[in-house]
Amino acid sequence: MIAIGYLVGFRVQTNIIGLLGGMAVMLFFGFSLTWIFAIIGLSTTNAESAQAASFPILAPLVFASSAFVVVATMPGWLQGFANEQPMTLVVNAMRSLAEGKPYPLNPALWQSLAWLAGVIIVFVPLAVRSYRKVS
Repeated sequence: MIAIGYLVGFRVQTNIIGLLGGMAVMLFFGFSLTWIFAIIGLSTTNAESAQAASFPILAPLVFASSAFVVVATMPGWLQGFANEQPMTLVVNAMRSLAEGKPYPLNPALWQSLAWLAGVIIVFVPLAVRSYRKVS
């Protein structure tokens, strides 16, 4: 992803700590979502139904976030959700780390880490329980 970003013109404006921190946030985000999708995979009968069941989770997270559009340009009723959902916080944290904003004072970083820790705390036991039922 970093190589693609570089090819399309994005330049990291920080030190190696900020870059590695942004990458760590991205990996933590992927790891936390893995547990949600493990439950979905264990609850469905085949890959196609797992994919269909995943879409209603991913679509609002991706398209109602700051990943593609500035939240301030979204309709007012959507901005409240978009500002506080985990995808927006993760994207904002990664952007601010890549732009060199000081990470100790970065509220998006701490909010995203809190969201991701909460997802893991809730969904790891549920995924393990689902796995034990299936096996």
